[in-house]
Amino acid sequence: MTIKYDSNGLVPAIIQDATTKNVLMLGYMNAESYEKTLETKKVTFFSRSKQRLWTKGEESGNFLNLVDIKNDCDNDSLLIQVNPVGPTCHTGTDTCWKEENNSNYGFFSTLENVIAERVANKDTKKSYVASLFSKGINKVAQKVGEEAVETVIEAMDNNDELFLYESADLLFHYLMLLQAKGFTLKDIEKELIGRHK
Repeated sequence: MTIKYDSNGLVPAIIQDATTKNVLMLGYMNAESYEKTLETKKVTFFSRSKQRLWTKGEESGNFLNLVDIKNDCDNDSLLIQVNPVGPTCHTGTDTCWKEENNSNYGFFSTLENVIAERVANKDTKKSYVASLFSKGINKVAQKVGEEAVETVIEAMDNNDELFLYESADLLFHYLMLLQAKGFTLKDIEKELIGRHK
């Protein structure tokens, strides 16, 4: 790989969780730390303050296990995908931006949060979600079954608009059922990853 180091012999290295795709930190590498990273499979940087190589986790045990390294279009910055062991930031947070390193499923994560908020508020007069939850898990499960049947019926028809509408209803109610059982999409992801070969 061709790397264009700056005048100090360094290249910025963006560290990204290989699973969640969250950016964890930014460090700098020189040629020696890059080679050591490839050799040990543990991300090693060049510390500009200490003027030496340092392997992330060498004191804390919170290593960044190497998954992949990519170079950008100008060959002057690296994207390093890792499997982190423990928090990445020296302050003890998951990222150096004080964010939790959780999987994000786009709008589905937003929906999970909305469902959780409405269940917590218990406003059964204003919230369909709170109203359905108040009737118990059997009613939530029954609603998922109804939406599944409606989705199957529409799948056998030629109306794509109705199929997508019913599919959205099914997914929405399934997210509610997951929470009623105390689970989230992350639990489903973990199960599917365990089955993947």
